[in-house]
Order: sequence, then C-alpha cells, then structure tokens
Amino acid sequence: MNKHLGVILLLLLSFALQDGFAQSEGDSVAENTLPLITKYIDLGGNVHVVTCTRGEQALEGHHFTIETPKTVADFLTCHALEHLPLDAANYHTKRDGLKNAQIKFERDKKGKVAFLGGSITHNPGWRDSVSLYLQKRFPETEFEFIEAGIPSMGTTPAAFRLVRDVLSKGKIDLLFEEGAVNDASNGRTSLEQIRAMEGIVRHTLMANPDAAIVIMHFADPDKIESYSKGIEPEVIANHTKVAEHYHIPTINLAKEVADRIANGEFTWEDDFRDLHPSPFGQGIYANSINHFLSNAFSSPLDADNKVSSRILPEKIDTYSYDRGSLVDVEAAKFDKGWHIDPSWNPEDGSGTRPNYVNVPMLRSDIPGSTMKFKFNGSAVGIAVAAGKDAGDIEYRIDKKEWKTLRLFTRWSAGLHLPWYYTLASELPEKKHLLEIRIASTKDEKSTGKACTIRYFYVNKN
Repeated sequence: MNKHLGVILLLLLSFALQDGFAQSEGDSVAENTLPLITKYIDLGGNVHVVTCTRGEQALEGHHFTIETPKTVADFLTCHALEHLPLDAANYHTKRDGLKNAQIKFERDKKGKVAFLGGSITHNPGWRDSVSLYLQKRFPETEFEFIEAGIPSMGTTPAAFRLVRDVLSKGKIDLLFEEGAVNDASNGRTSLEQIRAMEGIVRHTLMANPDAAIVIMHFADPDKIESYSKGIEPEVIANHTKVAEHYHIPTINLAKEVADRIANGEFTWEDDFRDLHPSPFGQGIYANSINHFLSNAFSSPLDADNKVSSRILPEKIDTYSYDRGSLVDVEAAKFDKGWHIDPSWNPEDGSGTRPNYVNVPMLRSDIPGSTMKFKFNGSAVGIAVAAGKDAGDIEYRIDKKEWKTLRLFTRWSAGLHLPWYYTLASELPEKKHLLEIRIASTKDEKSTGKACTIRYFYVNKN
C-alpha cells in the first residue's frame, strides 16, 4: 500500500463530508464516505477524517473553507513527508553530459538517435516515451530513431552487431545502451562484460568522436535483492567502470527501482511485476530517463559553444571488442555434411526470433562433419539458433587442441534462441583458421545434434 496516498484520502474525505452536510442528508456519508474509509483501512491505509460543517458553501457544496487547517497540516507532516517520492536525479551521473547532442539538435536541426539493448529496449514503452520527449524538446529538429533492441542480447552480441544494426545507418548523435540484465542472466563473465561494453563505446566513438552515449542499468529481481543488502551488482560495477573511464553518463534504474520499493512507493510483485516492466514500470523508466534528459538539456547554448570531439583514452582491456563485426556464413568452407539453407525454418514447431528464421543458415547434424573459417582478428565466435535439437560441437583455432562446446541452453527446449558463443578472444593480430566439427555427444534434453549458424563474428585487427 502506498502510504503517500493517505494525504489524498484526507482531502477527499473533507470534500465528501462537506458535500453530505450541504445536502442536509446523511446519504453521502453513509453510502460513499464510510465505505471508502473502510476499504482504505482494509488495504492498509492511514485515514484521518476532517469534517467541515460551517462556513459559506458554493457550487453545490464542492467549494468550502477547511475549518481546522492545523489538523490537516499535522496529518501531512506526520504521514506524508517521510514517504515523499525519491528524486530520480539521485540515480543519474552526468559526467561529460550531452552537450554535443544538444548542439547538434538545436543548430543542425537533425538528430540520429539509436537505442541498443535487449528485450527491454526492443519492447514498446520507455523507448517510445524518450523519443517523444526529444521531439517535443527540440520541435524544429528532424529526428531519425534507430530501434536496435533484440531480445536476449547483452553487450557481447551488441558489440559485434553494432556495425550492422547501428553504425551502418550513419553517424550517431546519441546512443542509449543497456545490457546489465542480459549480461548477468546470460552468464557473461566480468571480463566479457567489460570487453563488450568498452567495445561498444570505443567503436561508436571511433565512428563519430562527437557522439553522446548514455549507459543505462535496468532492474531485475537479483539486482533488487543485491541493493536491498547494500551490495552493488557486479555487472553494474563493470559497466560503470567503463562509463567512468570514458566519462559516459549513466542512469542507474536498477537502484532507483530498488530504493523506491524500499521507500514504499510501489512493489515489484503488484506494480512493476517483471524484468519486462508493466506499463507502470515502463513509466518509471521513462520518467527517470526523461528527467535526466531535461537536466542535461536545461542550459541554453552560448554563442561560443562548440562540439567537443573526444580523444579516446588507453583501453581498459587490450582485447576489448572495439572492432567487432558479423560475417556471413558464405565465408565458410565445409564438407558434404554441412549445407547452407537459404531460408531456414525449423520443422519442430518451436519458436524463433526475427533475423533467425527464413534467412540463410549454415547447418549440420552429422557427427564428424567439419567446416573451416579463415579470419583476421583477435576474437572469433558463432551466432547460432540454439533450439531443442542443438547438440555439441568441437572446435579448434590454428590446428591446436580440440575443445568441446555445448550449444543447448536452458531456454532451448521451447525456442530456437539466438546465442553468441565466443570461441577465442585473446588471439595475436594475424590470420587464423577456425575449424568446427559436429560432436557425437549432446545434452540429455536435446532432441538432436545440430549446429545452426547464422553468423560468424570477429573482432578485426
């Protein structure tokens, strides 16, 4: 129960009782006010009844003078102040801010804004509200909004699909990036989280040194629990490390949601409901992000304000994915056990995701069949559709020892899930050879031994 509502109820009761006396009848009190009081108390609310029976009345009793203002003031002081909503600005870290974006939007009257993330970015809600805010804040600006949210994708997939989904659209003026939920739930290590987030930031800034970036941390039950214990989630600490190094603004929505729940403003179960927020939760996100933007754009531009291009600092990690890209499966060479299906569609009735169905897929389910892929870069991986038939593969780099990888995930039984498997990430800068063969083993829950590849991905030298 939101105890802040007690303030509202106090005033409503004053109106209802006055209205009843104005009509010289008890019906309004008995039929409306008293049932309201009872229901509110049953829900856990705090009620204080203030009657108003004297003074001039107007508009059929709906305008009157409160006879005991001190009583009202005491109620407000006692019950409302300690439950005032928290200030969203407490969860915003401005760092270098968004001045470059403001200059671009106001002076050039054009803006290219990208939203990169997982399902929380893909789904409608906060993203639409932020787009609308920008259009209203800069009404003369022609905006292009790039929606690059894909369900299940954290920062590692984002680092490698960044060119295809974002940078290929032209110079980005403002990038909103989120990956804290999927990075944690998908089991990405701290090393991967930093390498990928740094890769996204550096690659974006290499493409346009004037770009503004905002990193957001969204909420899930694990993060709420961590903050309730006074512990910062590891993935948020890792992403923040990158933000601090590059002076990138951050919005910690996970902590904001946790603190608002602790403050009694709403509950996770009844109001926010899920890591894919209810409309109410989407509103919490949108209000906070728009509040951040309002503060970031609050200062008027001076005549001498100029775009400030970033000079990139040294990398946090030498092997960060700052030159990531996707490679089509036609680049592979393979034996007769493999084939490219030009418009793959599973026959098992399981779900699929956009861009991972009715598209070319390199596929085999025959143990021992082998394929080869030559590349030049420090990291290599495969983006697969890991469905109920996903098996195990064996792979090696540059003729070294074979390693085994299980493609079946905990979600594979009901969905051909897009999944990025990084096979090597600290390779020397030279040409390399990746070999993959279908193993004879599989997860006991899997119905087959298939490997279905949508892309190779490479961090180029």
